[in-house]
Amino acid sequence: MTTGKKIGAITIIIIILILISIVYYRFYFVFGEGVKAGELNYIVKKGYVFKTYEGKLIQTGIRSRQTGTIQSNEFEFSVANKTIAEKMMMNSGKTFELHYREYKGTLPWRGFNKYVVDSIISMREPLQ
Repeated sequence: MTTGKKIGAITIIIIILILISIVYYRFYFVFGEGVKAGELNYIVKKGYVFKTYEGKLIQTGIRSRQTGTIQSNEFEFSVANKTIAEKMMMNSGKTFELHYREYKGTLPWRGFNKYVVDSIISMREPLQ
């Protein structure tokens, strides 16, 4: 093998490793995780090719970004696990504490949001 071929092979391997690293960081690296609590507004199964579960949680309290305005705190998320999504569907309107993972990018089979709920911590009737 000549020196030029060795350099070309090493360059290709380095480029492939860099591309794999970028894809992993963008789509599979868990950037953050946490817990959100609030009343489950809705959860739906939708999509053209990949059917995913998408939901919205209305968090308690209000936050104003501008003086004199009121805005509710909404947390939009995807659910990758069918069992968790179906449990949430059967209990819409209840107050949930949801554990989620945040990714830098979305994948079509994982959902439309970068926040992916992976477990239900607690569920109870909403406070009246």
